[in-house]
Amino acid sequence: MLRTTLSGRSSRTLLMLSLAANAILLLVGSYVFTGRGGGCEEGQYPAYHRFLPPQSLHFNASSLTQAVQETVFVGGVPRSGTTLARAMLDAHPDVRCGEETRVIPRMISMRSRWSKSQKESSRLREAGISEETLDGATRAFISEIILNHGKSAKYLCNKDPLVLNYVQDLSRIFPRSKFVLMIRDGRAVAYSIVSRNVTISGVDSKSYLSAALFWNKVVQRMSTDCVNHRKRCLMIHYEDLVSNPRKWMTKLLDFLGIPWHENVLHHDQFINSEVFLSKLEPSSSQVRREVNTESVEKWRQKMPVDIQKEIYKKCDLLKELGYPP
Repeated sequence: MLRTTLSGRSSRTLLMLSLAANAILLLVGSYVFTGRGGGCEEGQYPAYHRFLPPQSLHFNASSLTQAVQETVFVGGVPRSGTTLARAMLDAHPDVRCGEETRVIPRMISMRSRWSKSQKESSRLREAGISEETLDGATRAFISEIILNHGKSAKYLCNKDPLVLNYVQDLSRIFPRSKFVLMIRDGRAVAYSIVSRNVTISGVDSKSYLSAALFWNKVVQRMSTDCVNHRKRCLMIHYEDLVSNPRKWMTKLLDFLGIPWHENVLHHDQFINSEVFLSKLEPSSSQVRREVNTESVEKWRQKMPVDIQKEIYKKCDLLKELGYPP
């Protein structure tokens, strides 16, 4: 039993570790018993064995490792085209991304805080819990979410916009993963956040400037991490994707090592069959349509000119990324 003298924070930490440990058992069970990763090969078992005790079965550890390491993480600042990118990937018959859960960024954020907090990391070391153990538990938790919140597929990905705040952590925990960073003109992002009243922590959803400064700060960090992991991270500008979807989807699939399929250019034809949209995501209504360029310059007609100029002056990243005044 836990001592009643444990602090609230310590109790939460132990609770999360307990949940992660359970996720390991669930992960092994779901992977082994359902035959994920290529069907029921030698050492694997069909779905009706799912609830047999794990110790009574054998499993292929190398297959388990491969399954959890090759995840594709799609992210960027909200309202930057992340939903469109994942919907186009979802249209591919061998790919499954699914709706955003927001669970994974929160989990990886918690993992990051455990290491950054001297008090928490010291406490965990004293308890005999290593960085490797924490990474393994976090990997199991995240993998359980990714594997089981949608149908099985040869290639799995996760789309949570702010997950790319944690490229360094994810690249360590999932050493064979890849990242897709969607970037959009910060003024268009700001207009979309304000006009749709999108709630983002720390952002005034009624202020174009507040949203644009948030974009500048977050994209600066994400793009720096992407460049530092350039062999595993691809940056795609939303404007390029919608203007020439064939070119950029070809480049994306090549980068991911996924064979080309024409379906990715017609995601709107596969809504509710291959592409599933959440009614809680603000972008869902727009993504139901075919790829188009209607929203690329819409902000210029809707946003006050003086605000446009102020944003361009204060958001230096706009010029660095090649966006005109």
